Amino acid sequence: MTNLETDYLGLKLRNPIIVGSSGLTSTPVQIKRLADAGAGAVVLKSIFEEEIAYEYEKNIALESTGHEFYEYYDYFDYKIKEQNLEKYSRLIYQAKQETDIPIIASANAVSHSEWISYAAKFEEAGADALEINAFLLPSDPNKTSAEIEAEYFEIINQILKYVKIPVALKIGHYFSGLANIITQFSKTGIKGLVLFNRTYNPDIDLDTMRLVPAKIFSSDWEYVLPLRWIALMSGRVNVDLSASTGIHNTDEVIKLILAGAKTCQIVSAIYKYGPTHLQKVISGLSQWMEEKNFNSIDEFRGKANYSNVSDPAFLERIQFMKYFGDREDIL
Repeated sequence: MTNLETDYLGLKLRNPIIVGSSGLTSTPVQIKRLADAGAGAVVLKSIFEEEIAYEYEKNIALESTGHEFYEYYDYFDYKIKEQNLEKYSRLIYQAKQETDIPIIASANAVSHSEWISYAAKFEEAGADALEINAFLLPSDPNKTSAEIEAEYFEIINQILKYVKIPVALKIGHYFSGLANIITQFSKTGIKGLVLFNRTYNPDIDLDTMRLVPAKIFSSDWEYVLPLRWIALMSGRVNVDLSASTGIHNTDEVIKLILAGAKTCQIVSAIYKYGPTHLQKVISGLSQWMEEKNFNSIDEFRGKANYSNVSDPAFLERIQFMKYFGDREDIL
């Protein structure tokens, strides 16, 4: 009998499959459905400070009479924030009441004060952990990488001062020294890192020649990005690494655990195939373990990471020359 249990952020999960932050985890009914389908944990849909600000601006525009009372606007701003935080806190509480799996809150803020207020409120509501959905696009040519990195550390340090629940940081791969920054983040006191954030990307409509949103869902080949970096770093840092992006089926889950991932976060595949797809992934993992005579996840986690493979340089190779040079069938 295979044991799929795993520890993540100090929490006991019945299996390493987490449903990532998304619209799938935005209501108690949906969360219960995912838990019933076998999810090891869920990350709630992120609360975004920018969305709250947008709601404030929209309501102000509707309420505007031409006679502005700025004290009223300040109150309105406060009221909208409080309503959104209360709504999110109720979601945490109800999810905890409806399920017996870990409920991980998620927040994306712009200002440091909001990060603190979000984190404290979510802990009070009963969240088992907090995922910091922090992504700062390095798009300002006048801002150095050191300045951007300093903002991440400021966010982490402020949150860790005010909460006792375990904290994970979800990041993108846009760092000039990714291995170094992962190492530095691992020393801050956070319990985990989620690699990597899937962000909004623009595309261009050829008919209108205007910017439009690119594809929202991930493709199943995208898992290779977190696979490389988890394989490189899992044996070098003392925090849990959770894989995210491009994880659709059992094969990707197994590969990422072999690379060293503690958990794997799935979203796009559930949108495509429904919550019952979780059962297929989980049973596939169990079946593979039986075939390979593994009794627990820990027995094979990290077997293919940098510290354990015979040719670790393979993980650092970035050129196609050798691969294509040996293949005559493509010509």
